[in-house]
Amino acid sequence: MSRIQLVSAACALALGGLAGIRSAAAQPIAGPTPPPPPSPRAPDVIVDIDVGEPIMIADQDGKAYIEIAITGFESAGTRAPVNLALVIDRSGSMRGDRLEKAKTAALMVVDRLGPEDVLSVVTFDSNVEVLVPAGKVKDPAAIQRAIMAISDRGQTALYDGVNTGLGQLREHLVKTHVNRLILLSDGQANVGPSSPAELAQLGVEAGKLGIPVTTIGLGLGYNEDLMTQLALSSDGNHGFAETPGQLETIFANELGDVMSVVANDVIIEIELAPGITPVRGLNRPISINGRKAELKLNQIYGKQRKNVIVEVAVPKGAAGKTRKLADVKVAYRNLATKKTTKVAEPVTVAFDRSRAAVDKRANQRVMVGVTEALANERQKQAIALRDAGKREEAKKMLEANAAYLRAEGRKRNSDKLDSFAAEAAADAEEVENDASWNAKRKGMTKSTHAKAASQSW
Repeated sequence: MSRIQLVSAACALALGGLAGIRSAAAQPIAGPTPPPPPSPRAPDVIVDIDVGEPIMIADQDGKAYIEIAITGFESAGTRAPVNLALVIDRSGSMRGDRLEKAKTAALMVVDRLGPEDVLSVVTFDSNVEVLVPAGKVKDPAAIQRAIMAISDRGQTALYDGVNTGLGQLREHLVKTHVNRLILLSDGQANVGPSSPAELAQLGVEAGKLGIPVTTIGLGLGYNEDLMTQLALSSDGNHGFAETPGQLETIFANELGDVMSVVANDVIIEIELAPGITPVRGLNRPISINGRKAELKLNQIYGKQRKNVIVEVAVPKGAAGKTRKLADVKVAYRNLATKKTTKVAEPVTVAFDRSRAAVDKRANQRVMVGVTEALANERQKQAIALRDAGKREEAKKMLEANAAYLRAEGRKRNSDKLDSFAAEAAADAEEVENDASWNAKRKGMTKSTHAKAASQSW
């Protein structure tokens, strides 16, 4: 038999065998039930713990930057219930278009809330009134009628207004809900406690309760230092509306954050190794006790990234050796699963005599964040110089900051740093202009807060 005939015969046998198998398979056969497909994994945040330069120059003391970055997952169409307090300035300076636009923005908030959400509305002038006591949004039309009836009067008891709003939130404070206070004011706090330090302490108390305070300043008469201190100390946002027409967009951006919270009660603990000394938190204040540093973030938003950078002093190390910097622990509550998750990771560095080796191994993402944070501090210093009447010094600092950002932007190949450089250069051009300084100062203060707080808008 030829090779072709052998192949043909083999094929015939194979096809016959397959036909037999198909015929048998057509009959019902008892067997074990296949296992069900695995259930989809619950979404979770991403925690990145990195050091800016994992290789440091050998044989000399140096600084290392530890970054903890937390990125929220995309919500799957459901969200945690909201416990929200709107605290609205109704003082005489809000008369006219300001108050009308504020009411329109507040009406939009009511439209966005559902029957399981809790809302309170507090107004303040010389006195404070709980216009809508904290309760579920069962009758939105009634709430909106109450808001529409707000009229202007009196002065600005801002501290008492915020404190009363916090009291309303406490009545329905649930850890698995999104608790938030939104403050809107166009003026200086002139009734009751009124310093940035006093409002910052109120923000610290709110933050301990897990309540971020978002502050929105309207016009050119409000105290931006007071408002940003209150926001930053509670892990809240800050908005600046130069005109009343900008309020609705700012409220919409803020509600976008409120409705997208995916995790809260974030506790970051850094225990430094022997010989490693904590220096400071960049952008955000941190609590330092010996070799331990701690920080709390109140809320993580969907598809947004918040970062914390801690600067530490590192004694010299020998080339080719490694050294542990710290043990970093992160705990947070996932609002989708309502479970607390803990992440722990050590951070180490190595030493080399070559600057090229240091630069080659640098974590560019972290170093961009470090550069932005250091430049942000210089922007604040420039504002302080301008406040002290040192216009030329403020201008030189801003110009130097722009040059630093441009150089780092090239080194890190970062559009983000290039954009910041252009912003600093524009600020330098305007810092000596008395006519526009009030508005420029508020814009710069809002910008420095947004960078420090990882605010998306």
